[in-house]
Amino acid sequence: MGSKISKRKFIKNSLLGAGAVSCGLCNLNSFANSFNIDFKNQRQTISANDIDKWTIEARYFVQTPKGIKCLICPNECKILPGEEGDCKTRINIDGTLYYIAYGNPCAVHVDPIEKKPLYHFYPSTKAFSIATAGCNLACLNCQNWEISQTSPRKTRNYDLLPKDVVDQSIKNDCKSIAYTYSDPVAFFEYAYDTARLAHEAGIKNVLVSAGYINAEPLKELCKFSDAANIDLKSFSNEIYEMLNAGKLDPVLETLKILKSEGVWLEITNLVVPSWTDDMDMIRKMCTWLAENGFTDTPLHFSRFHPQYKLTELPATPPSALNQARKIALDCGLNYVYIGNVPGTDAENTYCPNCKKIVLERKGFHLLQNKLKNNHCTFCNAFIAGKWK
Repeated sequence: MGSKISKRKFIKNSLLGAGAVSCGLCNLNSFANSFNIDFKNQRQTISANDIDKWTIEARYFVQTPKGIKCLICPNECKILPGEEGDCKTRINIDGTLYYIAYGNPCAVHVDPIEKKPLYHFYPSTKAFSIATAGCNLACLNCQNWEISQTSPRKTRNYDLLPKDVVDQSIKNDCKSIAYTYSDPVAFFEYAYDTARLAHEAGIKNVLVSAGYINAEPLKELCKFSDAANIDLKSFSNEIYEMLNAGKLDPVLETLKILKSEGVWLEITNLVVPSWTDDMDMIRKMCTWLAENGFTDTPLHFSRFHPQYKLTELPATPPSALNQARKIALDCGLNYVYIGNVPGTDAENTYCPNCKKIVLERKGFHLLQNKLKNNHCTFCNAFIAGKWK
């Protein structure tokens, strides 16, 4: 395993002698340039000739003197005629905002629900998982960057309209449809229409997202959403800006809205060495969760593996994950897991009362289920979740 380096040293080395930079936006842009990243998006000229059967008028936008302002997410891109937004799925054609990934997913799989990860939502069931290209963030550690950081017009796609997704879910005996891999915020219109039809057919809907979305579209999507796993990437605005090109506060608001709207919620925190492995920050995050009513919300600490723009970093030491888990439990969180570490006992669900294993797992497979009517069979304590 490689040696751990500080974030300050890593950024300094990455700048390749570019010289001193100031904090804030200047720092972010200089750091991005050292990686060849264009957070403003590499724009391309688009015209009415680009409208095809996968292109529909977008939702949530307003006309401004500086162009169309998209209102889907906190980026609120101002998109000039012939240009696309940061997520690469919304384009301004002759003064109207269009969404270009309707019914053309680039990823379609049948997954165990535990892979999302959702450990308290209908265990051992299958999720029909779909994604289109594009994303409204630009995470340096993205594990699906081949599809998240490109346009839907540059990927090999399936022809799968919302009704087809529902039909395929039924055909494959899937309890739920998961909007995942890239981010459903970037394919909101497609996800919303599919979720509505799935809801009518009795199929559950699962959002796997960074939660970087504005309140109004999120509340509308919640009408047909049953569960979500939100990637809470750190508890620092500075790190969100430098690592993900986002901000923390909108994600915290998303967590509150999902909870208030009755959507079953689980949270993932990827522990990235020298970036998000600060235990004081993790304690601050867990304290916030406990103080804001998320003690029964499962929290998954996930192991980072070097990829995309952070290949120089080592994988997360299991000791760091164990330490983070202990902090979360000490803060009063009842269900805390470790992911991407095969064979760990922290895959199991423990009763918060008697501490015995009520759900034993190995990877994505459930080995034992000691629940009866949502309660622990050993002490009869209630176990939070959506069970069969």
